[in-house]
Amino acid sequence: MINRTTIDNVFETARVEEVIGDFVQLKKSGTNFKGLSPFTDERSPSFMVSPVKQIWKDFSSGKGGNVVSFLMEHEHFTYPEAIKYLAKKYGIEIEETEQTNEEKEQSNERESLYLVNEFAKQHFHNTLLKTEAGKAIGLSYFKERGFTSETIEKFQLGYALDEWSAFTDAAIKKGYKLEFLEKTGLTIVKEEKQFDRFKGRVLFPILSMSGRTLGFGGRILVNNKKAAKYLNSPESDVYHKSKVLYGIYHAKQAIAKEDKCYLVEGYTDVIQFHQTGIHNVVSSSGTALTSEQIRLVNRLTKNITVLFDGDAAGLRASLRGIDLILEQGMNVRVCTFPEGEDPDSFAKSNTLEELQLYLREQSQDFIAFKASLLANEAGNDPIKKSETIRDMVVSIAKIPDVIKREVYIKECSRIMDISEEVLFNTLAQILQKEIKEASKKQPQKSVPFEVVSEQKKPVAKVDVLYSLERKIIELLLLYGTLEEDFEDLLLEANDKGEITFKPETVTSKVYEKIYLDLQDDEIEFANEDFKTLYFEIINKLNQEQEFKIEIFLSAIDTHKASTISNILMDEEKYTLHKWDSKDIYVKAKLKGVSQVVSETILNLRRHLITTKIKELIASPVINGEYEDRSVLENVRDYNTLHSILSEKLRRVI
Repeated sequence: MINRTTIDNVFETARVEEVIGDFVQLKKSGTNFKGLSPFTDERSPSFMVSPVKQIWKDFSSGKGGNVVSFLMEHEHFTYPEAIKYLAKKYGIEIEETEQTNEEKEQSNERESLYLVNEFAKQHFHNTLLKTEAGKAIGLSYFKERGFTSETIEKFQLGYALDEWSAFTDAAIKKGYKLEFLEKTGLTIVKEEKQFDRFKGRVLFPILSMSGRTLGFGGRILVNNKKAAKYLNSPESDVYHKSKVLYGIYHAKQAIAKEDKCYLVEGYTDVIQFHQTGIHNVVSSSGTALTSEQIRLVNRLTKNITVLFDGDAAGLRASLRGIDLILEQGMNVRVCTFPEGEDPDSFAKSNTLEELQLYLREQSQDFIAFKASLLANEAGNDPIKKSETIRDMVVSIAKIPDVIKREVYIKECSRIMDISEEVLFNTLAQILQKEIKEASKKQPQKSVPFEVVSEQKKPVAKVDVLYSLERKIIELLLLYGTLEEDFEDLLLEANDKGEITFKPETVTSKVYEKIYLDLQDDEIEFANEDFKTLYFEIINKLNQEQEFKIEIFLSAIDTHKASTISNILMDEEKYTLHKWDSKDIYVKAKLKGVSQVVSETILNLRRHLITTKIKELIASPVINGEYEDRSVLENVRDYNTLHSILSEKLRRVI
């Protein structure tokens, strides 16, 4: 177990905007940051991060919380793993007591798979560097590729002995269960036999964006027609190849900093680029590019350059990947290398300056690249040329931004020497066809025409009590220790017996005012979450002179932290819509804290009295009279009190 001192140190040091910035491209928005949701597929930012409050809120999925809850949601960390990740990031020493056997057994299956993969990574790396076979075969191969010792260490490259069960035997000896070795795909089990999947291969660990080991890519070193040259880990609960990019862990900060990502095909392409000095590079690991992989990059940058070798057949097959990138609204450029070269070999034989210059000068817009590629294939054949033009317009149709589409249509017109009008008509036909196909996939039931009355429209019901209790929690969190002048209206009766109000100013802290007023009326929260939070916040405010939200969040569980972030970040969603750019100005919150506090408490009192009156009126009736004779008297008294509160509220407002 990690001790409390370490946890407090982590929360005091970690910055939510820095941590989330490793996973999501954030842009300044007033005092906050905004970005695309990492939990849903969206094109307009709905993800907000507050550096002041040290919380985040994703309005598209409803999730929110502090820095630890983000790692738990996004990376599926357990609480201790999230703390350890942050401690490592900020160089904080972890103090912990050893786990008991019972605690180890409670670790779930998913975590067991991660542990097995982590052990495998270390085992294969040690085999590469510390065994005779590893050094003679695996290490020699990497050295021949030109990889330095620092590069091998950075990417934790490894080697699996060319023995049937060397790794499996070592893992079982260390206490790892065969069940999890099989589920990760590291071990293949057939009846009574078990053997290593990656035997005799050099290994490339595949890491998540946060650095967790998800699986492996293995390359065979001998000529064997029956065996695949490259072999990846099979799909598992922790490894989904369509959702992973090789090198994303090492590249994420450089991608965000450079605001650009280079996409290559193989493991060695990524490693060689890194070694040369270009770090913002990732690979699809030899698999066809997927929408999920593109979204990983899209969180960090809108600009992507696809790097191809000189193989013409490979270029044609990769055009589909470019269309997928365009669909995500990203800016795509393409760079090809001379015939016989690939990113690995070119980076190896050139300096950093030469490589950067080549990428800068040879990268071209996707439309120019596609035009030259398809035009070469079409030659002078008019039919093929028309097909080429249509193919280019199909790609342009993938772009969601209308302005960009028009710009590319004009560029296509210039390159292919064809009128813009024809291209725009073709584009319209393609878009119309896509709309029809989409509607076919989601057929609408035809219903007879009918006039629907206004009464049939459902009206969203507002839970007044929930809103008021939520507001009180918000006021305590934001202004609890603030000292304000509150105007209390004391009841007085004049000579005629009429009720009047005498104002009296009382100076008090916000939390004291709220607590005493609710205590006087013996008001309890109806919502259990708010009830628990209310007492925890009041106790904290009562004990400490300076209340800091980020410190309070570090001491409560993730569910409560999520509730608080939802409350505090709720109003921030209006800044996402940029209403001011449409000459619509959202009213500021600075109405006067004492006024808002008084309004909220009076409204809560009035609502509870209204509810009580309804309960009394619904009391049992016998022969046209209430069974309890005091009901009418009580209703009259409550109505009087309701009128008094309404008058007080009118005067406060």
